Amino acid sequence: MTTADLRTSHRCSAEDRRQQILDTATDLFARQGFGSTTTRQIAQEAHVNEALIFRHFATKEDLYWAVLEHQCVAGGDGRRIMTEELARSGSPQESFAGIARSFLQLRQQDSNLGRLLLFSALEHHQLSQRFFRTHIAELYEKLAQHILEQIGAGKFREVDPMLAARGFWGMVVYHFLVQELLGGKQYQDIDTDEASRAIADIWLNGMLPRTEPGEPDPGGSNGKGVRENREKTLLPQRTQKTRRHTE
Repeated sequence: MTTADLRTSHRCSAEDRRQQILDTATDLFARQGFGSTTTRQIAQEAHVNEALIFRHFATKEDLYWAVLEHQCVAGGDGRRIMTEELARSGSPQESFAGIARSFLQLRQQDSNLGRLLLFSALEHHQLSQRFFRTHIAELYEKLAQHILEQIGAGKFREVDPMLAARGFWGMVVYHFLVQELLGGKQYQDIDTDEASRAIADIWLNGMLPRTEPGEPDPGGSNGKGVRENREKTLLPQRTQKTRRHTE
């Protein structure tokens, strides 16, 4: 075996060990949370020396963040998926059902990310805020921008686009939490495609313009309210608030 072969073998072994540590840490963190899982326990379960963990990850927090990042990569880029679905030429029903379906299918394949984030939030861990800033905030902002554009085109009624975006994702994520983490699937195993279409339909029925005569103006009295500030300040202000709350 040549020197280059030895180096390649050593590099692959190091990468394999790093992945072994990540896989073991993912399982333990998802079952026990950050606070109840020690690096010694991870080392024992991964059959490696504890010092080896810190050769790959400077701190336990760095290991936890690497676990979260790996889960996101393995689950697909949610921002890219959402952008592609919204760019399709189909109806809003098809686009939003497609977003919900893609998310639910990915998370059903591996529910560990949901468990990890719940533990982070319950333990008041700073990484949950970092995760929101890095992966969630932009997801809300991109959907809010799309909603704002649809409002401007008269296809959606006057609403706060950021709250509408949160409302849609709230329906999708809550369905996942109930079905996959809280035991809802044991009570009623709902088909993912059916759930996705229902979520999109219910959400869109709250977003489409009201056409019946005599209904109140959703923008407020005399056409003021959300519509008055929509183009100048609504989305930027909401985006800034989102960032301030997560810093």
